[in-house]
Amino acid sequence: MTSLLATSSLAAQAVAPITQEQLTKRLGKMLDSLATIGEFSGAVGMKRGDTMLFEQAYGMADRATKRPNTVTTEFNIGSINKVFTEIAIRQLAVAGRLNLDSTLGHYWPDYPNVAARKVTIRQLMTHQAGLGGNIFDPPPGGTRNDIKHNNDYLVLFVDEPPAFAAGTSRRYCNACYVVLGMLIEKVSGEDYYAYIQRHVYAPAGMIHTGSYRLDSLPTNTAIGYTTGREDAPPGTPLHPNSIELPGRGSAAGGGYSTIGDLLQFVAALRAQSIPQGPPSGIGIAGGSGGLNAVLEGDLSGGYDLVVMANLDPPAAERIAQTVRRWLGATDGPGPAPGPGAASTP
Repeated sequence: MTSLLATSSLAAQAVAPITQEQLTKRLGKMLDSLATIGEFSGAVGMKRGDTMLFEQAYGMADRATKRPNTVTTEFNIGSINKVFTEIAIRQLAVAGRLNLDSTLGHYWPDYPNVAARKVTIRQLMTHQAGLGGNIFDPPPGGTRNDIKHNNDYLVLFVDEPPAFAAGTSRRYCNACYVVLGMLIEKVSGEDYYAYIQRHVYAPAGMIHTGSYRLDSLPTNTAIGYTTGREDAPPGTPLHPNSIELPGRGSAAGGGYSTIGDLLQFVAALRAQSIPQGPPSGIGIAGGSGGLNAVLEGDLSGGYDLVVMANLDPPAAERIAQTVRRWLGATDGPGPAPGPGAASTP
């Protein structure tokens, strides 16, 4: 899933300090208003230290059965999964299992695309590898729902020529993270999803997070609702995004989590309980048709914020950007993750 949250274009300006009480009241009022006009459906959580200041859900998780979203509903988090993949790669690097500046071919000598064997692990992580292809295409002769594992995405891009010579440019690269997920399996000997569960989610205490198969989602999962087009005018009818989703998310995105688990993730980063986790001052986002999620850690004033929506972007983005503006910031989280992006080293 591609992170769609762009840097805010708001001009830098002096912002009067806002109190904690003012912040929560403004947030509640904004969310009530957006939910009333159908522009927000999801859940929002905000903490300061160990104190939950705001926790509220809006709209429907399943419109057909009128099942409402709750604060424990699991939402598709899109590209936020990339930070978990990056943590795993860094863990294996520190353990001496791989070198970030070695080539893909060093660890995967028979990688099907000969040109891509020359890219380094670091270039894959930083979106500078130039891999071509589109992981959002259906597999040959099938549908998106037929993709059941991270490895199933490889056929969608492996034969494509490079978009540019490795290291000469930077372009957001979902395929790069699919390859990193497969590399995690080759180096660790563990299934990608099992590795992330054991080495990232477990030490963080994230018990409601995972990359579930579309045909066996937890009962408390939100169905995404989309117009099916980025340029849809207001009032365009929504439909469930299920037919457009892969059968399972990848190392590049498409897992599920709750506001509580993502806030717990930031707390675990702060406590340094996840080996090779990035700093807790993290800002990452994910979005695609029918899903949008934002995670912000260590905002000005010591706030952590999670906004999750089962609507098209910018349903969650606009809320996070507004909160940042209230707190005096004029930028927003970028693509997740990588140096210079998502506040991740």
